[in-house]
Amino acid sequence: MSTVASDNLIPSASLILVNECNEVLLVQRSTRTRSFAGMHVFPGGNFDTGRDTSLAITAIRETFEETGVLLASPTSPQALSKSDLERDRSAVHRQELDFQAFLLRHKCVPALKSLRPFTTWITPLTSSRRFRTQFFISFFPTCSEEHSSGTGIGRVPTTDGGEEVQSTCFLHPRVAIAEFKKGNINLAPPQYYILETLRQLLPGDVQTPEEREKLILLSQRPFGRLVIRPRLYQDPVSSATMFLYEGDELRGGPVGQLHRVLVKQNGTVFLEINLQRNFDIFTVDVSEAPGTTATKL
Repeated sequence: MSTVASDNLIPSASLILVNECNEVLLVQRSTRTRSFAGMHVFPGGNFDTGRDTSLAITAIRETFEETGVLLASPTSPQALSKSDLERDRSAVHRQELDFQAFLLRHKCVPALKSLRPFTTWITPLTSSRRFRTQFFISFFPTCSEEHSSGTGIGRVPTTDGGEEVQSTCFLHPRVAIAEFKKGNINLAPPQYYILETLRQLLPGDVQTPEEREKLILLSQRPFGRLVIRPRLYQDPVSSATMFLYEGDELRGGPVGQLHRVLVKQNGTVFLEINLQRNFDIFTVDVSEAPGTTATKL
């Protein structure tokens, strides 16, 4: 997996963390941040060539900095104290302590194998600052394959004191979608798309083995590797504004195949988002549709 920016794209990673109640960890970005100010997003951030060896490490590090949740397995039975964790978390966040050095100090192994790809998104050409964001999905609490007794350290998410995050919460995808429709939280199309996908796959309030396996299977299918390059489009008849995704009939996909979101905006705030997708995401590989610009990871 490449971590080198191309075409002025900033490589970044984001983590979709699902707990045993089928709730997803969301953070509300500070209104002072440069990107996605005030929005509810999955924890994540930019790949740092000086600190990260992969995008998966970026996702784990940023989740730790922003929420205090550390996806790692201790190689010794001694648990980290809450005070030690918070002290070092703050130091890592301020770049006073290298993340790799932090892991070595506390004999922790990052749970890399618990992270599974769950689409990659590229910011539309209409944006002045563009990202190539690899989304990963994982489960909380999580165990790495190497250490069956490992767990997510720092199990209660907390803010970083307002530097980048002003609130954290676990919400069921259907609740997050409902809160967005009520205007109580702000979402961007990539987050809405993923939450709506999870809403359909995780209907209950207690995660079942079948639901978990279904998400793992989806991550292993072409959907997990799908690169989405939204293309802004305005319907000439209805004047509706939409983002077209790979495989949509207006992007070269089969006639009648829809893969798009209809949106209404007020500046950078999305007032309405409506996903239209009428194919089986487990079996249809829209990255191979003729006329699309999708590429393999």
